[in-house]
Amino acid sequence: MLARLVGSGDRIALTTAPVLVVGLLLNVALPAVFAVGGPPAWLAVVSVVLLVPGVVLWLWSVVLILRHVPRGELITHGPYALVRHPLYTSVALLVLPWAGFLLDTWLGALVGLVLYAATRRYAPAEEAALSRAFGPRWEAYVRSVRFPRV
Repeated sequence: MLARLVGSGDRIALTTAPVLVVGLLLNVALPAVFAVGGPPAWLAVVSVVLLVPGVVLWLWSVVLILRHVPRGELITHGPYALVRHPLYTSVALLVLPWAGFLLDTWLGALVGLVLYAATRRYAPAEEAALSRAFGPRWEAYVRSVRFPRV
């Protein structure tokens, strides 16, 4: 059951973790190299405006996964109606970069990009498994997603 909850998350995490660990070590050793300047007021505002919905979408996705996946249900509503992988997408594009900027580092943006690339690399295997498990329901869902290539 854990494998069903995780999906491609284990491979995505293994790809992203080295960048995160090395980045954090370098960020501590050389903070001036990673600094974004405070952040400036405009970047702080933009960061909060994007971080808040990112955290909401991430948490909503987690709750839906914990509620529906153990029952073997395909999730097609909420953030899943917008993108196929809202948990990965929200963390990669809305949480990590903007939280990083608020912490005065561009490391979050780098880790977010690596996470996004790993998601794009490993999500097709997860989608193939979902296609096998749900057949026509999966195909209808894929056609209905508002932003299919995020």
